[in-house]
Amino acid sequence: MGKSEDKDRKNLGKKLKDVEISIPIVYGNIAFWLGKKASEYHSHKWTVYVRGSTNEELGPFIKRAVFQLHSSFNNPTRVVNSPPFELSESGWGEFEIAITIYFHSDICDKPLNLYHHLKLYPEDENSSMSTKKPVVVECYDEIVVPDPSEAFLARAQSHPAVNFPRLPAGLTLPPPIPVEDASKRRKGDTKDHSLCQWFMNFSEADELLQLAAARQQVHLT
Repeated sequence: MGKSEDKDRKNLGKKLKDVEISIPIVYGNIAFWLGKKASEYHSHKWTVYVRGSTNEELGPFIKRAVFQLHSSFNNPTRVVNSPPFELSESGWGEFEIAITIYFHSDICDKPLNLYHHLKLYPEDENSSMSTKKPVVVECYDEIVVPDPSEAFLARAQSHPAVNFPRLPAGLTLPPPIPVEDASKRRKGDTKDHSLCQWFMNFSEADELLQLAAARQQVHLT
């Protein structure tokens, strides 16, 4: 390896002070009642997931997601190593699912722990269950990466899932890494997902303003 290549590698690992990058995410579940096909222990089919708030792929940032199900499930620890980060199951009971997100090494070495209460039944007790309209419960959050590495910044600045910051005066950006082939990216995004029509919309400005006061920003340090 030449000196210039070695220098470039060191620069990519350098931290950029006073810069924050945020990655908006949504996590939650969608549950369908099985109607006449329902049995005592399998009344609903459900999917739990972590997705980009605008359904962009999260693979460039998230390495894998681990979903910890109730101990009554076979193999309750489910590992998803590529996007979309989701799993589907069937059952009858509601319970808390622990979601552990692991990031690529140039973002953060520590995993992020999220908790989601699986919902199968309508919140309104007077609502009747339907096989056509699912129960949807989602939470909006932002993963905030302070002092990002130049390598991460170069990868993030051309990615639509990232809220790119206003940079300090005098800071020169590293050359952007070209966005990967669109066909490959579509495999990991959720824009054409079979459940996409039921996803909540967190991209509208007024909704984001309403969420701003209540949302929790997860800072990776």
